[in-house]
Amino acid sequence: MTFSWKRVNAIFMKDYKDFSRNMAVSIVIFLPPVLAAFFGRMGVTAIESHYMLINLAFSMVAAFVQSCLIAEEKEKNTLRGLMLSPASTTEILTGKSLLSFVLTTLTILLSMFLAEYKPANIAIVSIAIILSALFYIGLGTLLGLFAKSVMEASVLVLPVMIIFSFGTFITSLAEQYPILKAATYLPNIQLLEIGTKVEAGAGFGDVLLPLAVIAAWVVVTFMITVVIYRKRMVD
Repeated sequence: MTFSWKRVNAIFMKDYKDFSRNMAVSIVIFLPPVLAAFFGRMGVTAIESHYMLINLAFSMVAAFVQSCLIAEEKEKNTLRGLMLSPASTTEILTGKSLLSFVLTTLTILLSMFLAEYKPANIAIVSIAIILSALFYIGLGTLLGLFAKSVMEASVLVLPVMIIFSFGTFITSLAEQYPILKAATYLPNIQLLEIGTKVEAGAGFGDVLLPLAVIAAWVVVTFMITVVIYRKRMVD
């Protein structure tokens, strides 16, 4: 079966209409820019603060909005119809992820502008942000597949928001609790490491490892998501 952008666009437009009608979900995209504007006016320039905002946007837009879009389809009993439609798994997952990707990208760009964050190497940071966005969207899809309603998805995504938005404090406890050193491989910590190295003048060769770690998170997350999605098709 050939990949059809027409089907992907139809799913995207449906999601856009559903999203614009649901104020309880759509309002979250304004929180990171508002916080960024506050940081910008207060003169907050620490790299950790900039990436806390970016990770907050990932959690609140990519993960939260995506999980709610999937859960809403389940709540309305329309996801099964979509699964049984002529659209392939790739077309459905691409269409269901496209709105979250666009919203996440715009939210992060606006937040960076308002916080007056200008990366020393835009190309590296852009690649890291795109990879991270894919990870959080995959995670949001996975949570949405497990949730039975938008309300349940809102609860399931809370640990994601806490761990990935403010989880960088875990690394400060790693010396006291060695088991927490594993947390340094989380994608939000790797993204902060890339941002820190870039500001110190690092090039592509210096950030290949953290980029590879984030890419590995993306592959594993989407593999699990596809398996769960196909299992839901036959449940």
